[in-house]
Amino acid sequence: MTRSRYHRRRVQRQLLLRPRPPTRRHPRPRAGHPGTARSRRLAAVGQPGAAGRQRRRRTGILPADRLVHLLAAARAASVVLAQKQRRRQTPFTGKVVVLDPGHNPNNRDHTAEISRHVDIGTDEKECDTTGTATDAGYSEASFTLDVARHARALLEARGATVKFTQDGDRAFGPCVDERARIGNSAHADAVVSVHADGAPAGDRGFHVILPKSVRGGDADTSKIAAPSRRLGERVRGEFMDATHSEPADYIGDGSGLNVRGDLGGLNLSTVPKVFIECGNMRDSKDAAELTDPKWRERAALGIAQGITDFLNG
Repeated sequence: MTRSRYHRRRVQRQLLLRPRPPTRRHPRPRAGHPGTARSRRLAAVGQPGAAGRQRRRRTGILPADRLVHLLAAARAASVVLAQKQRRRQTPFTGKVVVLDPGHNPNNRDHTAEISRHVDIGTDEKECDTTGTATDAGYSEASFTLDVARHARALLEARGATVKFTQDGDRAFGPCVDERARIGNSAHADAVVSVHADGAPAGDRGFHVILPKSVRGGDADTSKIAAPSRRLGERVRGEFMDATHSEPADYIGDGSGLNVRGDLGGLNLSTVPKVFIECGNMRDSKDAAELTDPKWRERAALGIAQGITDFLNG
């Protein structure tokens, strides 16, 4: 072997045996990381990958689809809140109802005062009367107050302002002409006078008394006759549903309605008004209902719901 060939092999051997410098290793890019093929593909089709998220962090701008979703959610939440607020509002705020509990428990001690006559426009009538009672002595005046108080609670819970013509807090009366004036002065949206009848035993059922269209003296019901009928029809229907009572079988031809032009409380009214005779206290079967506290609560519910229907139009 020549010297030159020997020298070349020695150099090659040294090169092979020399340790190689360490190779610098780079971490493998994660999926979605900028620079990977996947990120480039996602960016190309406009999908929000990691690169898209980095752009959002830099600009603070939400993508259009996300913004639309958030706006829709905000609108839905606003609608739900508005519905809850409407449910919390009472429906008859600003409405005025006058309840007229017939007679007065104290009238029995003031027979002279209530016997005087007052002008009812078309005629003259007694100021007031003591009312009737069951055979067991439960008075109409006690009945009307109890039913009216229950009805007041129901109507006030619905937001109505409820006024009474008397609440057992007067020495007697008031007289029938004053009862009408109380409703008129209150500019009532509806007035209901609560009574129980004193017809002969054997006559059963309830009826609602409507004002006849009359004119005479201070009486003029021409403008309230029609709305009063609507009020009466609502009260009749709801009273039947609440109490399961039947319309009177002795008056009104089974309709549960009776039109009269001789009652001062109706003749002198300038606002929609009706009377309701809730049953016949002189009949034992009706009396059993009228003296039942639970039945009286249902009667009050029927009256209050009838007024509610009327106010709702």
